[in-house]
Amino acid sequence: MRILGIDYGSKRLGLAISDPSGTVASPLGVRHRISGTQDAEFLRELVKGHQVARIVIGLPRHTKDGSETAKQQEVYRFGAWLAAELGLQVDYWDERFTTAQAETYLRAAGVARRGRKKRRDMVAAQIMLQSYLDAQRTQSKRREPAEATHSDRKRAKVTRRRTAIKDVT
Repeated sequence: MRILGIDYGSKRLGLAISDPSGTVASPLGVRHRISGTQDAEFLRELVKGHQVARIVIGLPRHTKDGSETAKQQEVYRFGAWLAAELGLQVDYWDERFTTAQAETYLRAAGVARRGRKKRRDMVAAQIMLQSYLDAQRTQSKRREPAEATHSDRKRAKVTRRRTAIKDVT
């Protein structure tokens, strides 16, 4: 199941994609926004081509008091529109400082200023999506011990039965 990460902007969408196991995020590209119809068609083809099962959109949370900003409302409207257009689940994930992190990574990699501007949004989408994937993996690991304990109990019960049967014969 692949997950598409979107760093939303009114002019550009930074895009990242997960591997099929949902472990690693990779930058995919930048989509310069044209119109709703053309953006929907582009994203529909992208989702189909990469077999995307879910979309995660970066949510800007830059207020100290946690109040909702106009940009957050815009992201929620975009997400609702995208879910209706593509028929996929849309999740939102905190994208605070991902653009600054992307700029730092690109600068450290020696990418020229012009190149950084072209790549910044997709690297920010990758950072946001990787954070989401890591959190999902951590949540599933928290559930595993209870499941493992249940499985271990079943195995122990079967082993005791086999031992009892051997003792009888």
